[in-house]
Amino acid sequence: MRDVSSAPIPAWSEVYRKRPVAASLATWFGTGLLPGPTGTWGSLLAIPAAEAAWAFGSGPGLVVFAVAASLLGVWSCDVVVRMRHAKDPKETVIDEVAGQAFSLLGWHLAFPAAAGLSYWAGLCTAFLLFRAIDIFKPGPVGKAEELPGGWGVMADDILGGLVVGLVLFGAGAIFSR
Repeated sequence: MRDVSSAPIPAWSEVYRKRPVAASLATWFGTGLLPGPTGTWGSLLAIPAAEAAWAFGSGPGLVVFAVAASLLGVWSCDVVVRMRHAKDPKETVIDEVAGQAFSLLGWHLAFPAAAGLSYWAGLCTAFLLFRAIDIFKPGPVGKAEELPGGWGVMADDILGGLVVGLVLFGAGAIFSR
């Protein structure tokens, strides 16, 4: 969605030249510039980073990663939104990274010993549920997009990831009895 503005929209190469750190983070190191469904790419390529955070630091490691992605995402998306004169440029995918990390956190906490097929099934479930919430944006998830600047880009995905994480954690509590 584009804001009404008479200023020309700078090319991504210009955004990267002027604000390389913000552009790199907002696009998750260029992932958002891939062709096709950028949100899906962002969510998919968040998984290896989130899994590394879990492998090296378990729950606290993944929490640190998800919170860091969220805070850095608010800052970097705010910079990009102002430079690109757009409310939520499709190329900004750090929001999907943060949301996907929160959804994976709920799954890992519910099923910490998952291995083999159940491990892959859990990753796929967290990915698909998060993508569904991100695409359809039910209730307060969709309302969160109305926040200004970087918060508007990030809040819906953070909230969606937390919802999926809580659902998966709840499923773990029910089915692990």
